[in-house]
Amino acid sequence: MIIRGKVHKFGDDINTDDIIAAKYLVSTDAKELGRHCMETIDPKFSQAVSPGDIIVAGNNFGCGSSREHAPLAIKGSGISAVIAKNFAAIFFRNAINIGLPFLESPDVDKINSGDIIEIDLAAGLIRNITQGQDYKTEAFPEFLRDIVEEGGLINYIKKRAEK
Repeated sequence: MIIRGKVHKFGDDINTDDIIAAKYLVSTDAKELGRHCMETIDPKFSQAVSPGDIIVAGNNFGCGSSREHAPLAIKGSGISAVIAKNFAAIFFRNAINIGLPFLESPDVDKINSGDIIEIDLAAGLIRNITQGQDYKTEAFPEFLRDIVEEGGLINYIKKRAEK
């Protein structure tokens, strides 16, 4: 699975309230949540995102509460993947549940907002098309790629149950 998009860059400790403010938690509609994604940090974020774009961030991305709304809002905004130096454990699990791929990379500081990057999940490769650089990361395990391709854990389980 290859993902290609424009980078939207954020710093360290982006918490779930930064990703989606608590006042919007009355909805579980991904598109509605996506309209408000990151608005406390960047009020124009949702208008700047094109389908397939990628978030790149620093340390401890997704810290805070355990709500599944945060990765759902990211996915609903049109973001196709998140790359960070590291993730809060609860964000990691919730991202898988809703089918949002994520990668850890120590090289995020080399990637700029606006760069076009390409991610090869199977190979564990991040290619910065804009800068002509490659960064190695851990390959996304096949079973996680399968969950992402099915749109999340529930869809994955339903498909397996049908077989």
